[in-house]
Amino acid sequence: MSRVVVFDQFGGPDVMHLIEEPVVEPAAGEVRVRIEAFAVNPLDRMMRSGVSPAPVALPHARLGVEGTGVIDAVGPEVAGLQTGDPVVLTAVPDANIRGSYAEYTTVPASRVVARPAGLAVVEAAAVWVAYSTAYGALVEKAGMRPGDHVLVTAASGGVGRAAMQIANQIGAVPLAVTRDAAKKDELIAAGAAAVIATDQVNIAEAVRHHTGGSGADIVLDLVRGPGQRELVAAVRPGATVVAAGFLDPRPTPFPDGVPLTLHTYQSFEHTLDAVVVKRMAAFLTAGVRLGAVRPAIDKVFAIDDVVEAHRHLEKGVHAGKIVVTV
Repeated sequence: MSRVVVFDQFGGPDVMHLIEEPVVEPAAGEVRVRIEAFAVNPLDRMMRSGVSPAPVALPHARLGVEGTGVIDAVGPEVAGLQTGDPVVLTAVPDANIRGSYAEYTTVPASRVVARPAGLAVVEAAAVWVAYSTAYGALVEKAGMRPGDHVLVTAASGGVGRAAMQIANQIGAVPLAVTRDAAKKDELIAAGAAAVIATDQVNIAEAVRHHTGGSGADIVLDLVRGPGQRELVAAVRPGATVVAAGFLDPRPTPFPDGVPLTLHTYQSFEHTLDAVVVKRMAAFLTAGVRLGAVRPAIDKVFAIDDVVEAHRHLEKGVHAGKIVVTV
């Protein structure tokens, strides 16, 4: 049997509960993964509360779009993977049916990659969503290059921290944006070349100061909403803005006045592409080996305390990823 977190109605953390289900055999082209740990993501909260971009069928809905574990069984027509291989889940597009909040799950073999040597289980559980989103937005979409000044909003979150580490790995210059000046030292330690605290300075003026007057080459906007206008005012002509977050639900005005390239980005755009996933995995593995990549962990819970993990997420005070061990 497998313990699985499910919910039968939309609502707060208390709608989740643990049940036991038979362990499913992997179908052709699938592997079964014994989950060792999974991370809690904002998308999980959206699914649980009934406001996710994709519909979630009730009752008996599952959660979890990332995690790590060991291959427990291999279905027919699977090559290159075997039982005992430690892996990271790269995408669970049908998370409401076979999400990672469980002791076991089955996924297509193409949806796992080898767990990078050097990452502990808890770190591996927290690495993929943040790093694939940041890598996809900055490298695949924006074409980030060495020397680029990259403005990163929501920099203290998981994707923001990953973006700064990826920028440093490439040789770009990450400029962290935060609403709280008290986070400056923490963000410098996390890899920021400079920190722009919006409770103290004007974003555009601060960016001009840190870029010698030229403006940012790339903006990774993980917030959106009306505040995007201030970010656009801080870029150089011809810059690239990648809107990859949804923290501010208010409408985002279309940028005008500065010639730029604007992309909207969702990580499934690349995490369902086997060719790009191969590049992502190679970049991540190299980053771990070089010491450039190290996910920040805020707090670790046991699966029996998954409700408390979601309550902690709802407080919005975490710095780094929330991980649940199985």
